[in-house]
Amino acid sequence: MPRGSTGPVLSGRDSVVSWKQALEQAHSPREVLDIPQIEGRTDAYFLRMRDIVSQFGDCRVTYAVFVRRPVVAAYGLALQWVQNVAHHQGFPVEITEVHPEGTWVGAGDPLFYLTGSLVSLAPLETLLLQKTGAACVAAHNAYQMALALPEVPFLAMDARHCAGGEMQELMAYAAAVGSRAAQQEGAVGFIGNANHATAGFFGQERGLGTMPHAFIGYAGSTLRAAEMYVERFPDEPLTVLVDYFGQEVTDMLEVCRRFPDRAAAGELSVRLDTHGGRFLEGLDPQRSYEVLERHTPGTIRRYRSEKELRYLVGTGVSAAAIWRMREALDEAGFPKVKIVVSSGFGISKCMAMHDASAPIDIVGTGSFLPDRWSETYATADIVSYDGEPRVKIGREFLLQKIQERTG
Repeated sequence: MPRGSTGPVLSGRDSVVSWKQALEQAHSPREVLDIPQIEGRTDAYFLRMRDIVSQFGDCRVTYAVFVRRPVVAAYGLALQWVQNVAHHQGFPVEITEVHPEGTWVGAGDPLFYLTGSLVSLAPLETLLLQKTGAACVAAHNAYQMALALPEVPFLAMDARHCAGGEMQELMAYAAAVGSRAAQQEGAVGFIGNANHATAGFFGQERGLGTMPHAFIGYAGSTLRAAEMYVERFPDEPLTVLVDYFGQEVTDMLEVCRRFPDRAAAGELSVRLDTHGGRFLEGLDPQRSYEVLERHTPGTIRRYRSEKELRYLVGTGVSAAAIWRMREALDEAGFPKVKIVVSSGFGISKCMAMHDASAPIDIVGTGSFLPDRWSETYATADIVSYDGEPRVKIGREFLLQKIQERTG
C-alpha cells in the first residue's frame, strides 16, 4: 500500500468468512439441480441425445472442458454445481483438475476432465459451460489488474454491471480467485466487495462501502452528507464521495476541516469518481500536464497512445486528478486522508496509474468483467467413450492431452 498507508477506510471490514465456506454455501438445494429444472435450461439436442442413449445403452464418457484463450482457472462454482447435481440426482462423477484454481491456463488447454454416465451428464453441458468460461476470463482480468498495482488493495464493484444474481456470484468468485493468484506473487489484490451476498469469497462477512451519489443529492451538500453519515454510523471510518457538485477539492477540504480528528487519525478517505466528460475541479489539459510534471517527471514525455494520454491527463479520474487531490490534501495539512478511486479501472488504466506512480490507497472497480463476451465461451468435448479415445476432427489436441496424463 502506498505512502505508508495502514489500509483503506471502508466500513464493515471484519473478516470472518473463508472463501471456501462461501463456495460451499454458494449453491444451495434451491439452485438448478432437479432434472425438470435442467431440462428447461439446457440445449434441446442434449436431451434428445440422452433419450437415444438411454434406449440404445448408456456409455461412460470423459469430457475435456477448455476455453479458447489464455485464462486463470476459476471453475470452482461450476464443479461445485456438478457435484451438487450428482448428489441430488444420485449418480457418481469423477473430476480430474488439470490446472488447479488460480493457475494460468493456455488457450485450448483442458481445465478439468469430467467422467461419468453420458445419460446423466449430457443435460448438464450447457449449464456447466455457462458457469466456466466467463469466470475464468474475469479471473484473468482481476489477476492482471492486481499485478499492475501490486501495492494497492482493490474493492470489487461489479454487481451493478451483472445480468442477475448468478452472474453476480460468478464474477465475484472470479475476482477472488484472480486476486488470490496475484497475492501468490506479492500483490495485495482484492480485499472485499460491495455487497453482502458474495462477501465471503473475499473473507468478509459483509459488503464494503459508505455512500452513493444519490445520498449526496439527498443531503444537499457533500459536507451535510458526511455529517449525516457520521451521526448514523459514529464508530465507523468515513469515505466521502466528492464529485456530485463538481467541487472535488473544495468539498473534500471542507469535510476534512469539519472532521480534523478523523483526518489526523487516518479514518477519513476521499473517493474520486469524476465523470469522464469533465476534469477534476481546477484542472484542464495544460494544468493536468503540469501536475504530472511536478510529481512524476518524464511520464508523459514518452510516446503515448490516445488512450494512455486520457488515463494520464484527460478528463475523469486521471493520474493528474489523483495527484492534484493528493497535493491539495497535503498542502492543507491532511496527509493521512486516503484516496479511493473508481471509474473504469481496467487493466490498461491500472498499468497507466502504476507508470505515473499515482498515490492511490484503494481501487474500486468492476472492470474485471469480460469486455468481449465472445472470448468467454468455454467448450466441452467428449474425449473418451467407454475407455476408447475418440474426438471430432479438429480437436485431436485434446486426445494428446489426455494420453499424456494416462500414459
